[in-house]
Amino acid sequence: MLTKMEHYLVITDDIEGTKDFYCEALGMRVGFRPPLEFPGYWLYVGDTPCIHIAEWQTYTAHSHRQGIPVSTRAPGTGPFDHIAFNAEDFDGVRARLERYGVKPGVNVVTGAPLRQLFLTDPNGVKIEINVRDPRTSS
Repeated sequence: MLTKMEHYLVITDDIEGTKDFYCEALGMRVGFRPPLEFPGYWLYVGDTPCIHIAEWQTYTAHSHRQGIPVSTRAPGTGPFDHIAFNAEDFDGVRARLERYGVKPGVNVVTGAPLRQLFLTDPNGVKIEINVRDPRTSS
């Protein structure tokens, strides 16, 4: 039985820029990552490693040596549409993104206490941020 979602992997040619985006624009932090055979980072929200960033060429070579298939390069995310996070302080999150140069799309869910922000990371991964606040129900 599954107990929780732990992380998703972003493979990129720019691990530093991708790390900076998630840390600076979204407030994640770099945390423990075991000594794997390819460069990368584990980025945490609280105690959970939510995003694993790896460099394309070394990750692909490592995975092929292990007999593990690797996604092919493609724009966007194919059949995988987005990843969603919960957050607090809608205005604070939005301001942080805009300070980083990201202008997110905004959706207010009618009839629910939910406001959403939509954006893409530097690799084309769509991110949804959900902020629940009873004061926003309409």
